[in-house]
Amino acid sequence: MTQTNSRPGPFRQLMAMLYDLLLLISTLFIAAVIPVVLNGGEAIHSGNPIFFFYLLLVSLFFYGWFWTHGGQTLGMRAWKIYLVGQDNVSVTWKQAGVRFTVAIFSWLFLGLGFLWQWLGKEKKSWHDILSDTKLIVMK
Repeated sequence: MTQTNSRPGPFRQLMAMLYDLLLLISTLFIAAVIPVVLNGGEAIHSGNPIFFFYLLLVSLFFYGWFWTHGGQTLGMRAWKIYLVGQDNVSVTWKQAGVRFTVAIFSWLFLGLGFLWQWLGKEKKSWHDILSDTKLIVMK
């Protein structure tokens, strides 16, 4: 497979996100078992901020691990998308953390942070800009 400097299109990115979302939901279901067991088998209240923060950390670890160990989540691998730093180097945990955090805000602003890569002149999403990373297509 050869690396190109071309950016993945919206369909390819959306499909990779969908694949990863399915994997993340499965991971979160498994991760949610641990607090329930520690709570004596009782359900965790939906508004529990500690449980929410725990699931957020599991999500960060899910994406961060893939991004820092090979530059691809499983969804990205299926769609031949690769995450690298601006100089085509591996992504660090700091970059992964910034990217994950800013991506949450991109969604909270109704996806504007994602759409920015097709609206802005830099052709980069908010999380690309602030984490100093970029997505490329592998051929």
